[in-house]
Amino acid sequence: MASSALSARRLVRIALTNWRLGPFVDDSELIVSELASNAVRHTHSHVIRVTVVWPDDTRVRIGVFDRSRTIPQLQYADRDHIRPNGRGLLMVDALSYRWGTDLYHWGKQVWADLRVEAPS
Repeated sequence: MASSALSARRLVRIALTNWRLGPFVDDSELIVSELASNAVRHTHSHVIRVTVVWPDDTRVRIGVFDRSRTIPQLQYADRDHIRPNGRGLLMVDALSYRWGTDLYHWGKQVWADLRVEAPS
């Protein structure tokens, strides 16, 4: 699991650095780390795929594909209980301007979009 998240962070860092979007690397690495960790932890997929695309000048999309069709759900904090985990999507929700899930017949992609400014 740790190696999957490390590889995913490296991919995101390389892509954003090459696109001269360095100020967005830290948030992007946190997002992809959470998405990749969730895919490994909560699905029985032995393989995940990570994508980083810059579809227009205003956003970068980070996606993680796995073979499960289970849609992830935000788990809000419980006032009476402290949970040691389960807050990864809350972080993704806070750092991205939107996120979602695309279902396919073979699995899904969970993605997060970050607002970015094109380098001048």
